[in-house]
Amino acid sequence: MADFGEILTSVGEFGLFQKLLLIALCFPNCFQSFFLASLLFIESDPERHCNTDWILRADPNLTTDDQLNLTLPREEDGTFSRCRMFVPVDWDIGAIREYGLNETTGCNNGWVYGKTMYEATIVTDFDLVCDKANLVEVVQAVMMAGIIIGSLVFGPFAESFGRKRATQIPVVVVLIFAMTTALCPNVYFYLVSQLFVGIGGGGYRVNCVILATEWIGVSKRSFGVCVTLLLGAVGQCVLAGVIYLIRDWRLAQLTIACVYAVIVIYIWFIPESARWLLNRGRTEEAKQLMVKAAAINKRTVPDSLLEEVSVKDNVNKEGIKTIFRSSLLTRYFFIVLFAWFSLNVTFYSLYLGMGNFGFSIFLIQLMYGAIEIPAILLNMWLLEVFGRRILFIFTALSAGLCSVLTLAVSQGYPIALTALAVGARFFLIWSCSICGIFVQELFPTSVRQTATAFGNMSARAGGLVAPLLSILATYHWAIPTTIFSSLTLVSGFLGFLLPETRRKELPESTNEAEGNRNVTTARKESVPYLKSTEL
Repeated sequence: MADFGEILTSVGEFGLFQKLLLIALCFPNCFQSFFLASLLFIESDPERHCNTDWILRADPNLTTDDQLNLTLPREEDGTFSRCRMFVPVDWDIGAIREYGLNETTGCNNGWVYGKTMYEATIVTDFDLVCDKANLVEVVQAVMMAGIIIGSLVFGPFAESFGRKRATQIPVVVVLIFAMTTALCPNVYFYLVSQLFVGIGGGGYRVNCVILATEWIGVSKRSFGVCVTLLLGAVGQCVLAGVIYLIRDWRLAQLTIACVYAVIVIYIWFIPESARWLLNRGRTEEAKQLMVKAAAINKRTVPDSLLEEVSVKDNVNKEGIKTIFRSSLLTRYFFIVLFAWFSLNVTFYSLYLGMGNFGFSIFLIQLMYGAIEIPAILLNMWLLEVFGRRILFIFTALSAGLCSVLTLAVSQGYPIALTALAVGARFFLIWSCSICGIFVQELFPTSVRQTATAFGNMSARAGGLVAPLLSILATYHWAIPTTIFSSLTLVSGFLGFLLPETRRKELPESTNEAEGNRNVTTARKESVPYLKSTEL
């Protein structure tokens, strides 16, 4: 009996079919970072004062300076208050000048903002200042919560209904709510829209990688994760330029919605995973797809090989329990989840705090994206040279060390701080990509999607914790950095407990996953006509 790994060798492990599929599925990841733009490119504490135009009813000819002097209290340093104003009164202007105003209140009529770096942000449009300033962290957390929900919902959904549908539906969700986000009248509608954008984004990210990877052979399997991250890095660089040119967050949201309108059209033509079809016992559909893939790759699949294809009717009825029935897989599962969580806490803590480094936020965004490109390209090469395990340990420990060293650098040295943060990001993106590969190569086909979904949930939980962790800086500025650096270092040391999975076939069963044997070699030796195909 032949299985999918053997047939894929005949179809072509990484031919034109796989390349087109990988590009089509990874292209939307160029624009995933754009959804965070409205959260990142803001001035959290812009120059402002309360709107006190009520006094113009008493004297329409008041100068701006007179208006502010009569209606705003002053802080201890002599500046006008940003969050308080004098209670409006129904007096004539002479009485106000003679007796003055003493009772204060909040900015009941909104704010007037001074010159800012952007034309419009969620802070200025929704007045997320003073008493509402903490809503900025809430918005960031809601976005991450949506990604977690999307991973939780669409991961198991893909196991039951297929990788194809679980990839298409999230794209439609993203398109709809990207448009509604741009049109939100207040912060509460914005929160709901961002939640659903996160759900769609999380669902797509977890499924597109699996669908691409299950069509790619052993020798190039890591490309599925790495190309996804590579296009995401390119998107980070593009984002810096787009936001520099388009400084209105609503216009930026509508721009990304137009891109997703194009993606929605072609995403309906992507093929289902033949590996999943075999796993569900839908052999004839899988055969048809494999013949089409071979034709695009200009290869021919022997009829004798197709007739020998094994029917893997291993429908996963126990779900995640399959992993927990094996102590070894359970250990791998929690190590990978903890690593993904820790790395993303550090990743997003550095990302959301990039406005505090003292450099232009556009330049830092560009450097953040640019540094990912060599990290991913090196990863694609070195993963096949040194393997997954040793590189994961090295990159996780290096990222934790760079993060810890930021504590030793004063805020007065922005170049050193930025260099360490960029260095940490270099190693973080590297180690995160290895986590994505590990979670696919350690678990059997019946639970691979679910395991990947839980991995993405863990990663987004790290992103959810990151903005909340920054609140601890009010007690001491070093607490957040100490926590996320320590978590990253611990995850690096736990990497010693993981096995090496380089150049090993994806496990189809729990026994194969536990043994982690080199399935590819054994299968090729048992099928003599594969040798003649290679010749």
